[in-house]
Amino acid sequence: MRGPAAPDTFTLEIVEAALTAAADEMFAVLRRTAMSPIIYEVLDVGTGLTDAAGNLISSGAGIPTFVGVLDKAVRHIAGRFAGDIADGDIFLTNDPYHGAVTHLNDAVVAQPVFAGGAPVAWAASIAHWSDIGGRVAGSMAVDATDIHQEGLRLPAVKLFDRGRPVTPVLELIRANSRLPDILAGDLWAQVAAGRRGAARIAEVVQRHGRAAYDAALQRAFDRAAGRAAAGLAALPPRRYRIAEEQDHGPVWRAAIAVAPDRFTVDLTEAPDQSDGPWNTSRDGAVIAAQMIFKALTDPSRQANAGSYRALEVLTRPGSVFHAREPAPHGYYFETRIRLFDLLWRCLAEAMPERLPAGHFASICGTVLAGRHADSGRAYTMVEPQQGGWGATAARDGLDAMFSASHGETYNCPVEIAEARYGHLVGRKTLRADAAAGGTGRRGGCGVETLLRLRAPATLSVGYGRTRVPVWPLAGGAPGGVNGVGITPGGQAQERLLAFASGVALQPGDEVRLFTAQGGGHG
Repeated sequence: MRGPAAPDTFTLEIVEAALTAAADEMFAVLRRTAMSPIIYEVLDVGTGLTDAAGNLISSGAGIPTFVGVLDKAVRHIAGRFAGDIADGDIFLTNDPYHGAVTHLNDAVVAQPVFAGGAPVAWAASIAHWSDIGGRVAGSMAVDATDIHQEGLRLPAVKLFDRGRPVTPVLELIRANSRLPDILAGDLWAQVAAGRRGAARIAEVVQRHGRAAYDAALQRAFDRAAGRAAAGLAALPPRRYRIAEEQDHGPVWRAAIAVAPDRFTVDLTEAPDQSDGPWNTSRDGAVIAAQMIFKALTDPSRQANAGSYRALEVLTRPGSVFHAREPAPHGYYFETRIRLFDLLWRCLAEAMPERLPAGHFASICGTVLAGRHADSGRAYTMVEPQQGGWGATAARDGLDAMFSASHGETYNCPVEIAEARYGHLVGRKTLRADAAAGGTGRRGGCGVETLLRLRAPATLSVGYGRTRVPVWPLAGGAPGGVNGVGITPGGQAQERLLAFASGVALQPGDEVRLFTAQGGGHG
C-alpha cells in the first residue's frame, strides 16, 4: 500500500511564499498600531517566524540585527518553558542574559502556533520601548555599572496564559515605565502582530497539510544553505586579521578564517567586558558575524536558519563580546556595530572590489525627555541618526543613510518631531567633513540637525566614531567623525559630547547632532 504522495513543487513554493507574507503582515500590523514614533516612523522593530524548535523560517522588514534576535529569544523561551507551553500562550523577554540579546529597552514578544494540537511554529517580534525605568528617562544611563540600574528585567515570562492575560505582569510593566500608556500601546501592538502571524501559519497548515508545511521548511533551509555554500566557495580561502584602535583607546582584534566549507569568526582576543554599558552578549556578537557572512555569500535573498550552517563564531566568556552577568548592556548597539564595522574592514581591505569603504558606523542614539512646551504631556524622543556610507570602486558613497545594521528604517519627519515633542528643528542638512587628500570616489555625506528647546528636558546620547575617523580604501580620503554639541541659550561656546545621560537642558538651548562622511575609495 502506497503512502501519501510527496508535496509537489508548486505547493512547496506556495507554502514558502505564504510564510514570507505572514512575516510581512506582522510588520505592517506592528507599524500601524504602535504608539511610539520610534516604531511607527523610524521602524525600530523586527518581525519573524520560527519553526517549533526556534529555527528562523522567514522575516518581515525591520532592522536586520533585530530579526537576528528572534530565533535566539524563541529558543530560550522554548527551553525555559518546556512542558508548559499551550495554545494561546504569549511570552515576553527583554533581558540580554535570558534570550533578548540586546538591552532592556528592546522587548521580544513571542507566541507559539499550534496545529492539530501540536506546536508547529512561533510568531515573534522585537521593538524598542521608549522607557522601561532605570536611572534616567529613556533607560539608557552611561554611568550604569550593572544591569540592575538600567530598568525592569523580564527574563522570559508569560504575558498570556492559554489566551488569558497575566494581569500582574502587565501591571508590573506599566508601573516601571515613565510612559506607561505609550509602553502599553506598543506592547499591545506586538501582541496584535503575533496574533496575525500565528493565524496565517495556522491557515497554511490547515490548507496544505502538515506534511507539505514540514517539507517546505526543510526545502527552504536546504536551499538557503546551498546558496550560502556556493557564495562561500567563491571567496579566497585564507585567514584574515584586523587590529583597530577604538575611540576610547583599546585596540580590538579579530580574525576571520575562510575555508571552502567553513567561515570562522574568531573574537577570542577581545578585551575584557566593560564596567559601563558597552557590552554585548555572545548572541549579539553572533548576529554581527551573521550579517557579514550573509552579505558576502548570499546578499540577495532573505535569511533563514539554513543561511548560517557554515558559520562558526568563537568568543571568550567575560569579554566585551560575550559579557557575563551582571554587566550592563544599555549601549550594546555601539559595541555591536563597531564589531560589525571591524569585521567589515577586515575583509574589505583584502577584497576592496567586493565591499565599500567604511561608513559612519554608529547608531548615534539620541534620547530627549521632558514635557511638551504646549500640552505639558510627558514624552521621550528616541531616535537613531543618519550618516554617510563609504564609496566603492564604481561609485561615490551614499548620503544620509542609517547604519548598516539598521536596514530599511527611516528618520522621524520634522513635522512629527515638533508636534510630538515640542522642540523646534532649526535645520537638517547634508554635511561633508572628510579630510583633504586621497583620490577616486568620495564618501557619502553625513547629516547635521539642530534642535532648539522650548521647555526643560534631559538628554542622553551614545555616539561612536567620535575621535577615530571613518576608514577609507585603496588610497581614498578618510571620512569624518560623529558627535553632539550643546550650546546654552545666549552663549556662543559649544560643548561636545559622545556618551552622556541625564544632561539638563533649558529653554533656548541648542543641540547640534552631526554624523560623519563615509570613507573614500581610491
